[in-house]
Amino acid sequence: MPESRSRKKADFTPPPKRRPASAKISSRWVAPTMVTLLIIGLIWIVLYYVASGSLGFIDDLGAWNVLIGFGFIFAGLMVSTRWR
Repeated sequence: MPESRSRKKADFTPPPKRRPASAKISSRWVAPTMVTLLIIGLIWIVLYYVASGSLGFIDDLGAWNVLIGFGFIFAGLMVSTRWR
């Protein structure tokens, strides 16, 4: 019976070396904007609970103040995802 050809395995070749990716740096506006939005949201909620009844524009919004405060905090968290 005839023999089939023998298969030769190719020599191992290591994968090509990756070049290190350059360090990504966030824009200058990201960190100050993030901190500002977080602080504004915190101050808005605290001001709603502490000064309730003494500030007219806060009383007009009622319970929407909590949503506005958390909106600022949420926006600050979304900006923080761009920070590197």
